[in-house]
Amino acid sequence: MRTIIVYIWLVTTILPTFSQWGMIAYYQINKEYITRVLCENRDKPQLHCNGKCYLAKKLKAQQEKQDKQTSDRVQNTPVLQLFALTITSFEFLASHFPLSQEHHFPYHLASYQAPLSILVPPPCI
Repeated sequence: MRTIIVYIWLVTTILPTFSQWGMIAYYQINKEYITRVLCENRDKPQLHCNGKCYLAKKLKAQQEKQDKQTSDRVQNTPVLQLFALTITSFEFLASHFPLSQEHHFPYHLASYQAPLSILVPPPCI
């Protein structure tokens, strides 16, 4: 389930970046149709436009749409304000800082001979 969500998220995030390439691919595939029907200069074959005006108009419209979406996102983004207070003086509450401390451990590190002296052989009856 997670992988499906990740793939959907990747496709929806990456797909808009390839939209211009999609327009160019559409133009290359349907070049004859665009030249005959959609070209603004189809009546003037000496200009050799071949539908490039249609492609330029579509790419410009798509770029303006992306710019508008970006500006709308920027305008609708909340601005977080951070206030910083500069501290001009330091005041220590403790009047005495101990420089060294003696450590008192509640256990005693026994030497290797201590366990041997505790072991006493059992009494013989």
